[in-house]
Amino acid sequence: MPNGANALRGATPRPPSSKEPYFDSSAPQNVSALIGKSAYLTCKVRNIGNRTVSWVRHRDIHILTVSTYTYTSDQRFMALHHPLDDDWTLQIKWVQKRDAGIYECQISTLPVQAYFINLNIVVPTATIIGGPDIYVNYGSTINLTCTITHSTEPPPAYIFWYYSKEDDNTSTNSPSTKGPVRVVSYDSERGGVSIITDKGDVTTSRLLITNALPTDEGRYSCSPSNADMATVRVHVLSGESPAAMQTSASDTLKCEFLFTLLVVLCSTFRDKIKRL
Repeated sequence: MPNGANALRGATPRPPSSKEPYFDSSAPQNVSALIGKSAYLTCKVRNIGNRTVSWVRHRDIHILTVSTYTYTSDQRFMALHHPLDDDWTLQIKWVQKRDAGIYECQISTLPVQAYFINLNIVVPTATIIGGPDIYVNYGSTINLTCTITHSTEPPPAYIFWYYSKEDDNTSTNSPSTKGPVRVVSYDSERGGVSIITDKGDVTTSRLLITNALPTDEGRYSCSPSNADMATVRVHVLSGESPAAMQTSASDTLKCEFLFTLLVVLCSTFRDKIKRL
């Protein structure tokens, strides 16, 4: 039996011959479903006759359904079929990450015919725009925007913002363990903090902190109820920005290069005049 991605490439349906059953290749072989929702995998079987259709999970060769009967203790799996059409559908309720992979629709011919469908599980993702490092000027407003895409319905029940002091030994995917981690709140003692959240197909949460101070530097994390945390480092600058510093260094190197080139050209030109 084929393995991995080769299964999809090896699942070419047989062409129809006389009254033998065969797969209609118009059925999609890549299906995506949101985590926590239902997934529907459908194969189309023509000329089924008295043959049966089964669904098999490819990773462990586990028979899930035969005809409309379920052969697994996992009650999330169900076979759907109407006697008057050619569609055979495997329904997976409340899909999880572990449900991702290849599923095999089989016709009980000799040899067995198979049609492979790959199931992708879409997981809500949180991203803070401009990360992983964000630079702001002293006294300006820190504006952090967190977006949650591929969100299930309803949108996330809550989105918390966390703050902790900088720690170079920790990952940007988690708050620092160097200092205490605290929830950022509009009623904090610091003042000047506001959080604006807009829920929809793409949910957005904006954290605004006015009059940026050096004490505001550190890690800020956006933590939705239905997605992994996203974290950025915020740096408060009292002088020129990194872009300006990089530009200054670049300009210095250019000047040095041009000066060296000019010296070489002058030296070469002087030697030529002497020879004349």
